[in-house]
Amino acid sequence: MDPMANICANFDAVGQAFITHYYQVFDNNRSQLGSLYKDDVSMLNFEHNPGRPGQFKGTAQILEKLQNLPFQKVQHQVVTIDCQPTPGGGVLVVVCGNLLVDEEQIPQKFSQVFQLLPSGTGSFYIFNDVFRLNVG
Repeated sequence: MDPMANICANFDAVGQAFITHYYQVFDNNRSQLGSLYKDDVSMLNFEHNPGRPGQFKGTAQILEKLQNLPFQKVQHQVVTIDCQPTPGGGVLVVVCGNLLVDEEQIPQKFSQVFQLLPSGTGSFYIFNDVFRLNVG
């Protein structure tokens, strides 16, 4: 298979628009993120490591994790977005930014990586989602 076949020509615009939409929904009503994932296919790693498993597969598990995060209010401040095309028409999106939760005044640094795949209906869904607080 030619890795350059079926490349998303507007990968940067797709990635930028996705990030704007994703964090707007996340910050206002996390329960509405389900339509961005695909049942039984999508995967989320949230601060995953061997001592503290944080791997979730499928929309139901992912939404349960996101809705049960230990804060009420959240604001993502995106600092950088990097996008690249992937074979099969997908888009790889890497985000670095600041995270303000509840009444905290000092933001936490975070990074998040998304692998977006075409849904077949002209839109994209999240195939992979990896979230990490940048500490240390």
